[in-house]
Amino acid sequence: MEQQRTGTGSPSTGQPGGDVYDWYRRGLDLLSRGEAAAAAQVLAHARAAEPASHSIREALARALFNCRQFAESAQTFEGLVEENPADDYAHFGLGLALSRMGQHQTAVGHLAIAAAMRPGAKPYSTALRQVRATLKAREAAE
Repeated sequence: MEQQRTGTGSPSTGQPGGDVYDWYRRGLDLLSRGEAAAAAQVLAHARAAEPASHSIREALARALFNCRQFAESAQTFEGLVEENPADDYAHFGLGLALSRMGQHQTAVGHLAIAAAMRPGAKPYSTALRQVRATLKAREAAE
């Protein structure tokens, strides 16, 4: 990832201090501490500076999901899936975001792909089972 120097930040532009890598690391740290909204802000700056960075976009998608900004999270994960269809985590994240948006039929496809790519990943199989159960319950209610 190319590093962009920005000094100590700019109050007029709202940019955080440091360079793109600093923003990325700070965003991951905030995310790990449960501060998803702050992480999303910092990671959005990093994405603006390095829009092609897979790592930054994945971290931003996670932060957006944790902020309950499911449409934005899904859009970001979708871009990652389009860029690399073999990215199991991007399929997983996209499936989760879609399911939170009520798009269970589309979500189940992405979760099934993720689970097939990584059969030992319990979160993948659990999410797939839950979305399939939701679909089955809704079909039974109709």
